[in-house]
Amino acid sequence: MAAGIREKQTVALKRMLNFNVLPVKNSTGEPVWKVLIYDRFGQDIISPLLSVKELRDMGITLHLLLHSDRDAIPDVPAVYFVMPTEENIDRMCQDLRNQLYESYYLNFISAISRSKLEDIANAAIGANAVTQVAKVFDQYLNFITLEDDMFVLCNQNKELVSYRAINRPDITDTEMETIMDTIVDSLFCFFVTLGAIPIIRCSRGTAAEMVAVKLDKKLRENLRDARNSLFTGDTLGAGQFSFQRPLLVLVDRNIDLATPLHHTWTYQALVHDVLDFHLNRVNLEESPGMESSPAGARPKKKNKKSYDLTASDKFWQKHKGSPFPEVAESVQQELESYRAQEDEVKRLKSIMGIEGEDEGAISMLSDNTAKLTSAVSSLPELLEKKRLIDLHTNVATAVLEHIKSRKLDVYFEYEEKIMSKSTLDKSLLDMISDPDAGTPEDKMRLFLIYYISSAQAPSEIDLEQYKKALMDAGCNLAPLSYIKQWKAFTKMASAPTSYGNTTPKPLGLFSRVMNTGSQFVMEGVKNLVLKQQNLPVTRILDNLMEMKSNPETDDYRYFDPKMLRGSDSSVPRNKNPFQEAIVFVVGGGNYIEYQNLIDYIKGKQGKHVLYGCSELFNATQFIKQLSQLGQK
Repeated sequence: MAAGIREKQTVALKRMLNFNVLPVKNSTGEPVWKVLIYDRFGQDIISPLLSVKELRDMGITLHLLLHSDRDAIPDVPAVYFVMPTEENIDRMCQDLRNQLYESYYLNFISAISRSKLEDIANAAIGANAVTQVAKVFDQYLNFITLEDDMFVLCNQNKELVSYRAINRPDITDTEMETIMDTIVDSLFCFFVTLGAIPIIRCSRGTAAEMVAVKLDKKLRENLRDARNSLFTGDTLGAGQFSFQRPLLVLVDRNIDLATPLHHTWTYQALVHDVLDFHLNRVNLEESPGMESSPAGARPKKKNKKSYDLTASDKFWQKHKGSPFPEVAESVQQELESYRAQEDEVKRLKSIMGIEGEDEGAISMLSDNTAKLTSAVSSLPELLEKKRLIDLHTNVATAVLEHIKSRKLDVYFEYEEKIMSKSTLDKSLLDMISDPDAGTPEDKMRLFLIYYISSAQAPSEIDLEQYKKALMDAGCNLAPLSYIKQWKAFTKMASAPTSYGNTTPKPLGLFSRVMNTGSQFVMEGVKNLVLKQQNLPVTRILDNLMEMKSNPETDDYRYFDPKMLRGSDSSVPRNKNPFQEAIVFVVGGGNYIEYQNLIDYIKGKQGKHVLYGCSELFNATQFIKQLSQLGQK
């Protein structure tokens, strides 16, 4: 993991686009022009990693969906990147029969079965195109990388592996097997790409345990088959793992249902919570300008804008984990420094316009020519800076509107107090009944967090009172009925998950951002500073990675796919702390947990953590799943 997973997956994709040979760094020749054909799965894997420009640099002139109407381009090779599903295979056979391309490089996102491979072979023989099928590869890339240290399993059909799917009361064994196989297939691809065999730990009696058992078996079988093992010399990153293997901690979403509902205060998590943020792209509706339209005129249509928040965006990389007020302040600073640079260029321009008569101007000229040259050469950089400032001004303003209209700062602070069991300055009923604070969904989230975190469930009389207040506020009570069953079932009342005992410290209101020159009017928004506290997922990782003994994790099962005989033990053979770990949440994850892990690992030198989840949801999507589970 010295190289992040994003880099490894990108390298694998570039190799695939280069007909499965590593691209040569210094070749000056033109790339081979080719067409890329992908399905929706392939599109989701490629789009967060490679821009259209990067594809073009690699010779991809066209990229098309497999199931769209495509014209024949008989003198161009085509690279396919698709899942090995029945309909995809049928369509590829049809392409062969119609002789659409010069040659075919077939790449499957996940391993193709022998029978489907035979179908393609038969079609190729039938179409007399055997010589044109140049290569068939299993790529083992069936997962989506969003950050250097974060991945999700899938985006298409994610409802098939969602929290709701796994926790449905009426689920059959075969359905559960299918879900687990899907998750394991992706995790297997992840480790093939990473080039490492993990040591697996998981909680007992949960979906995470089923995943662990299956993954252990799959890795074990692959290692036994020495001829075809995917974990041999050349794939193993030239032995950077020879001495240290990563730890894979599989946890179940059910160990902590409060965090996904929690209102948050860091930039990336807020963007995901309140805006439409999906596979690193945020979609904003631009509100039409303030100028009043003449009476009776049609209302202006809202423009949709989308922005990519990528690895190359330095501001995003630096501030995605910062508390929101800090982000607002940094955008303002960036803007001021940009303006200063811009003014400097303008000043030089006006000086250059001086007539060459008087002596002073001449001497100034020679001095300024050098300055101007450097100013001109920094222009592209300035423009890029301007683009990023505009982007983050728009995104942060959109987030700020939500914070102010829904009082999200109040919710965040209040929930932190509930989760850390500190005294509340305002009763929960008042919060729920306050018509100005938040949407019905915000209130429901707050109440569910209270309900999940409380050691004693509220008495029936109190509960009725809360329910009435929630109903009056316009909430749908279905999620509560599911959480009630869940709480009774887990009997967690004896040991509710603790969230550490810290509350955010208000720092008084903003100083800098309050001045009138700022883009952001932050009046009345609290300047909360976060104290690092470990969420349950982070605590579990800490115990297992540092080999600490703790009742919470002592009976976690231990699997080592490299051992000849699988042993069912919770006794780790390796007593040394791990340097590298992957935390994977079965049943869905969120940016709050991801950020918490990143903050935790910052304090540990030389250690790395990756966060993965079966799907990435925000509170709105999670509440929706809970209410579907709670409907009678």
